[in-house]
Amino acid sequence: MIHFVLLISRQGKVRLTKWYSAYPQKERTKVIREISGEVLSRGPKLCNFVEWRGLKVVYRRYASLYFCMCINQDDNELEVLEIIHHYVETLDRYFGSVCELDLIFNFHKAYYILDELLLAGELQESSKKTVARLIAGQDALVETAKEEANSISNIIAQASK
Repeated sequence: MIHFVLLISRQGKVRLTKWYSAYPQKERTKVIREISGEVLSRGPKLCNFVEWRGLKVVYRRYASLYFCMCINQDDNELEVLEIIHHYVETLDRYFGSVCELDLIFNFHKAYYILDELLLAGELQESSKKTVARLIAGQDALVETAKEEANSISNIIAQASK
């Protein structure tokens, strides 16, 4: 089971967090600080697994971002590396060569894609095509809602004249 997901920039700024286990807010801040320090200080030649508080942190660096997932001690690290890669590929497919700025300005989409992949800390959907179809459906719903809101605003504006 995945306890939490962190996306951290090389400068130590948190770009995305998703918690699947209960951590109080004060503890979350402490966890982020500890994990950031641990992962960012590791050399590029070291393995992508870190033991931390009786758990394992699996991380992978893509460009300027570190994608970190915390799992149980007995979970498969390679499977989690594949989940991270799957998430990055899905982001890449959606944004077209995803970068840190895409995640900053479209964080709601990054969360939505993560929610389509993981449910309660477990892999929910492994098909990239299915996830892409679901995201396209969500985008269509958002566009429809915007158009309806604009048309309602136009009707109200015309009626108040």
